[in-house]
Amino acid sequence: MASSLYFWILIAPLLLLFTVVFFLIFFAPSQYDPYSPDLVDATQENDSGQSVSIDPRQYYGRFAGVPDNVKFALKKETSVQIVVLGDIGRSPRMQYHALSLAKHGARVDMVGFVESEAHPSLLSSPHITLRPLQPPPALLQTTNRRLFPLLAPLKVLWQTLNLYRTLSSLKPSQYLLVQNPPSIPVLAIAKLICLLRNQKLIIDWHNFGWSILALKLGRSHPLVLVAKAYEHVFARLGDVHFAVTRAMAALMKREMGIVALPLHDRPAAAFQPLAPEDRGAVLRRLEHTAAHAEQIERGEWKLIVSSTSWTADEDFSLLLAALVGYCKNAKAKAKLPYILAIITGKGPLKAHYLSQIAALQQSNALPRVTIATGWYSTSDYAALLSAANLGVSLHMSSSGVDLPMKVVDMFGAGLPVVGYSKYESWGELVREGENGRGFGSADELEELLGELFAGGDTESLKRIKQGALEEGRRRWDDEWDDVAGRQVFRVC
Repeated sequence: MASSLYFWILIAPLLLLFTVVFFLIFFAPSQYDPYSPDLVDATQENDSGQSVSIDPRQYYGRFAGVPDNVKFALKKETSVQIVVLGDIGRSPRMQYHALSLAKHGARVDMVGFVESEAHPSLLSSPHITLRPLQPPPALLQTTNRRLFPLLAPLKVLWQTLNLYRTLSSLKPSQYLLVQNPPSIPVLAIAKLICLLRNQKLIIDWHNFGWSILALKLGRSHPLVLVAKAYEHVFARLGDVHFAVTRAMAALMKREMGIVALPLHDRPAAAFQPLAPEDRGAVLRRLEHTAAHAEQIERGEWKLIVSSTSWTADEDFSLLLAALVGYCKNAKAKAKLPYILAIITGKGPLKAHYLSQIAALQQSNALPRVTIATGWYSTSDYAALLSAANLGVSLHMSSSGVDLPMKVVDMFGAGLPVVGYSKYESWGELVREGENGRGFGSADELEELLGELFAGGDTESLKRIKQGALEEGRRRWDDEWDDVAGRQVFRVC
C-alpha cells in the first residue's frame, strides 16, 4: 500500500508535466513573422519595363533562382493584441489604447468579456476586431470569503484554458498588451504566448492585483502573499511597462527593479465642457435629471455625480453619511440647496449599498437629497458630467499609488471634483483648492458640500470649476502619442 502511494506521488507530477507539454505542443500557435508573405510586397518588371505586383510565395524557401527583375519590399505594419480579463465596456483605458492604435493604422484584436456596451468608435473601426472570451460558469463566481479560496483555483483554471485557446487562435501580432490587474492568470499566459509566438509583452499597470485581493482577504493571507510573489516574478518578464502614475513607476523601480513609463490617464474626446445655453436641454433629456431640470437650472437643486465599480476600494457609506449630515445642517441653514445625487456603474457591492440607501430613504434621513443609480452609455455619461455641479470620487487606492480614471473624465467635462485624498498619488491629479478638494472622512465631505453649495455658486466652487476646465485641456491623444505612440509603438 505504501509503495503504491509513493509510486503515485512520484509519477503524478511527471504525468502532469507530460500533459502540459503535450497540450502546448499540440495546440502550439503559429509565430509572428515580420517576413511572412502577407507583409512582403513583390514586384516583377515585365517586357515593357513596367513593375507589376506578384505573389511573393512562389519564391519563398529558395536560396537561388530568383530572377533579377523581381524586387521585394517589407510592408510597414503595427499589430497589437489587447487583453482585458474583464468587461471591455468597463475598461475605458484599454479601449482608448485600441482607438489610439487604430487611429494610426494599426491592426488591433481586443480580447475580453463583452458584457456591456463598448465605445461606439471601437465597434465601428475597421482596424479593431473584438474577440469575446467565454465568462466563467456562475458556480465559480462568489463574494463569499470562505468559499473564495476553494473556488478561486477552479476559476483561474477556467480562465487559463479559455485565454490560451483564444489567443492561440488569433493571427499573430507584434505586441501583446495586457491590463494589470488582474494578474492571475493573465501575466503567465501572456508571457507564454509571447514566447511561443515571438511577440513583445507590454503590461499596462493600473494597480497591483495582490493589493486588491488583500481588500478581501487581508494582507497577511497566504493567497495574498502568493499573489504578490507571482506578480513580482512575472512582472519582470514584461518587455515594456506603462504605469498610471509617477508614484507607481517609482514604487515598481524600488520594489521590482522595473522601469515603467508613466502614462497618465487623460480625458478622451467624448468628454467635453458644456456651453451654458445647452445645459437645460441635456438636463431635460437624461432619465434621472429630467424631473428636476428646472430646479437645477435655477440653482435650487445641485447635481452631484459619482461613478463607481461598486468594489471594496470605494466606501460609499462615506457619501451616504455625509449626505445625512448635510440634510441635518440644511434645516439650520436655509441657503443650502437640495441635492440630486446620481451614482453610475455596475459591480458586486451595488446591492449592498442600494439596501443602505433604501433604509435611509424609508427612515426619512435624506429629506433634501434624492439618490438615483443607473448605467449610462458613453455619450450620456459624458453629457451627465458636463451638466453636473460637482463630481465625487470615493476611490481609496488599495496600493496607494493608482488614480481613479473617473476624475480624469470629470475634468474633461469641466466638472470640479471632491474626492477621498488620503493616498500618495492623489496630488498628481488634484491640486487642493485649484481643480478640486480632498477629504478623509464623512464629516469632512459634509463640510465641503456645505461650503461649496452655501448660497448658490460660491467663489470656492467657481475657482475649482475653472481649474477643472484648465486641467481637462490635455487630452488622451496628447499623452498617448507622446509616451506610447512615439516611444513604444513608433506610430507617431
